[in-house]
Amino acid sequence: MKNKEEKTNAIRLLEQKKFNFKIHDYSRSDVISGLDVAHYLGEDPDRVFKTLVTIGKSGNHYVFLVPVNAELDLKKAAQAVGEKNISMIKSKELLPLTGYIHGGCSPIGMKKYFTTVIDSSAGNYKEIIFSAGKIGFQIEMDLTDLAEIISFQLCEIT
Repeated sequence: MKNKEEKTNAIRLLEQKKFNFKIHDYSRSDVISGLDVAHYLGEDPDRVFKTLVTIGKSGNHYVFLVPVNAELDLKKAAQAVGEKNISMIKSKELLPLTGYIHGGCSPIGMKKYFTTVIDSSAGNYKEIIFSAGKIGFQIEMDLTDLAEIISFQLCEIT
């Protein structure tokens, strides 16, 4: 990325650690939904993931990545993290909790680390695409590299 103002915590972290990744810029478009982003980028929606932040019955927060054309199954997600049940956090809670806004939440570079689960379908791809931490930008990177920067598990959560 050439424009310094476009760098997010996620991008700075990846550059600092010298990871290979690609930035997809759709900031000049008016697409909003994850599915529209995938279509705009000409990518398989199964390979483009949205980042969802939840809260468990215990009060702990969890991050889930699911394909943009799928929905998080809250029962499977709760099971994956050992909770009785979980629910989505309110949109207004996202920024103070993660440092990111709704629609631009990246699993990399949050204010603190949260247990992270990525849908097992990600294992079908060498690289996946997810938010770069700002609306209009996506990161594409290898799952193996991603595992070096954030700890996550692959589980069936859709």
